Amino acid sequence: MSTYLLVKWIHILSATFLFGTGLGSAFYKWMTDRGGNLPAMAETNRLVVIADWVFTTPTVIVQPISGLWLLHLLGIPLDQGWVVVAIVLYVIAGLCWLPVVWLQMRMRDMTVSAQRHQQPLAARYHRYARLWFWLGVPAFFSMIVIYGLMVFKPVIAI
Repeated sequence: MSTYLLVKWIHILSATFLFGTGLGSAFYKWMTDRGGNLPAMAETNRLVVIADWVFTTPTVIVQPISGLWLLHLLGIPLDQGWVVVAIVLYVIAGLCWLPVVWLQMRMRDMTVSAQRHQQPLAARYHRYARLWFWLGVPAFFSMIVIYGLMVFKPVIAI
């Protein structure tokens, strides 16, 4: 197998893990929060945080490394329009993801504490959950557009 095909496979697999983990975690967390079952919320929040550390964090690192390596192997300059837009969108998604990770850890702690002390969730939990959701919207759409840019490589004047 050539270096190019190996790096491309790693890049595609990593992108799949990044997007799939994000979408899956978001779906299960959002649905569980809507149900209001505190033990289920505590467990889901715990698992979402673990998924971010096990799957999302490594792929967030692998994506730019493998992407830049592919550009180098193909001789594609960094100032190509679709590359610039993809990088900007990746940074936007990352800037949304960082506070999301913090929010997830706080929501995990709040649900565990409320369950342990048999108390209702603080109103802050629901504010955090809304912010978590709305930070996910631009991150999700950024990743969708990045997928399109990677596949179609449109000519974009910068």
